[in-house]
Amino acid sequence: MNSIAWMIVGCEIMFWIVIILGLVTRYVLNLNKLGIFLLALTPLIDLALLITAGIDLYHGATATVAHAIAAVYIGVSIGFGKSMVKWADERFLYYVKKDGIKPGRLYGLDYAKHYLKGFGKHVVSFLIGAGLLVLVIFLIHNSSQTQALLDVLRIWAIVLGVDFIFSISYFIWPKQRKV
Repeated sequence: MNSIAWMIVGCEIMFWIVIILGLVTRYVLNLNKLGIFLLALTPLIDLALLITAGIDLYHGATATVAHAIAAVYIGVSIGFGKSMVKWADERFLYYVKKDGIKPGRLYGLDYAKHYLKGFGKHVVSFLIGAGLLVLVIFLIHNSSQTQALLDVLRIWAIVLGVDFIFSISYFIWPKQRKV
């Protein structure tokens, strides 16, 4: 595994460590401002990944799927970051702190609307990640060096299309409660 792949793994681990530390600081230690500060550090992890991948490519590395996944990771972190923190926040409050409202499940039209909002976040993530990929492809201007980036961009576009089909399908065939 190359250094960029390890950096992605390290950033993902650091992302969740910072979130857990932020939640523990906020709710267990009752240091709300410090907890919010720790949670706000998550974009810096994305920035470190972006800089590392950029430096690697600038120094002549041939782009790999790991470089492309770095852009996908950054897009997803920005597009879904706030909702991921909210999700962790709600569950931490209920399951660890034994406070708050039990996170519920959605069904029917509520689920379809929620999934469609998630698709909107996926579109934002795609636009950010694809924008980074296209920018790198344009700046390097060497198709043999950036082919992996273009391949991942194509696959992600297909995944986005499939996600759209699923989003619409929940309005046609709503998710039902299990009996």
